Amino acid sequence: MPRRASGPRLYLDKKRRQWAIRDGSNFIRTGCAEAQLEWAEKLLAKYIAAKYVPAKSDDPPIADILLFYLKDKVPEMKSRSAKYNISNLAGFWGDKTLADVTSANCKVYAKGRTQSAARSDLEKLQSAIRHWHKERSALAVIPTVWKPPPPEPRERWLTVNEAARLVKASKRAEHLKRFVLLGLYTGSRAGVLRALEWSWIDLEAGTMRRRPKGATETANKRTPPIRLPRKLKHFLRRWKAADDGKCRYVVHYNGQPILRDPWRSWKEACKAAGLVGVHPHVLRHTRATWMVQRGVPPWQAAGYLGMTVRVLEATYGHHSPDWQADAADI
Repeated sequence: MPRRASGPRLYLDKKRRQWAIRDGSNFIRTGCAEAQLEWAEKLLAKYIAAKYVPAKSDDPPIADILLFYLKDKVPEMKSRSAKYNISNLAGFWGDKTLADVTSANCKVYAKGRTQSAARSDLEKLQSAIRHWHKERSALAVIPTVWKPPPPEPRERWLTVNEAARLVKASKRAEHLKRFVLLGLYTGSRAGVLRALEWSWIDLEAGTMRRRPKGATETANKRTPPIRLPRKLKHFLRRWKAADDGKCRYVVHYNGQPILRDPWRSWKEACKAAGLVGVHPHVLRHTRATWMVQRGVPPWQAAGYLGMTVRVLEATYGHHSPDWQADAADI
């Protein structure tokens, strides 16, 4: 009678003093030294997750639902946040079943997380359950996933005086100064500002792309090209001359790309400018608010910012000089 396979496991290669993964006749080296058992175990877990195919069931464990969603749905998503959502969910829900998806457990999960983070995670849990039901195996019962209400939209924006103070304070750090001015003049998201390349800007035509040629955009993060403001073109010409073709990115730190929002320099500049509790996204809010306040037609402002007219009016419409004019004049 053939011996039953023991499944993937770690094996210490005593000659090399390194961990390897044994899976039947397969021998996969991890590159982890004998003392790096923790890293080797993580690699083994990834190997098992990649190999494991959840069985069809009308009452699967939550771990299988999340894994199926991670492998079948997440790869086709443009946003990377779904992976973080699944990772967050797995720690709490991984050993639970559909029967455990109750309002009480959802509220326990939400504790210790921000309102927006908890809602985002639980929305993905709901999506994963529905995806299993639709694409893997019909569920006997589809539980209702409780979620905290959506947070109030951020309405903080900078006055002209506050913006001037922030620009002045940001001059201490060249990368932050560029980040702030580009944000105020274009209203682009922080990720666009950090990824912006000189090849995306045509100073002669006065236009700027917000993504590489050929790159697709997500439905909820639109990045349309824009016409450059006259004052910003002045700054861009100076920055380009200073870079002298040595750097690919417009916003950079000593020639190196900035992979995350410049929190340290941002906080220092905000402190110097006397601004409290201000997030880098305030630059986008400020541009949108200024355009609405100055009576820019909604379709123009929305197209410039890469959002729908509905979102623009819902979030910034009350800043318009004509807001509630008819109601006030009755």
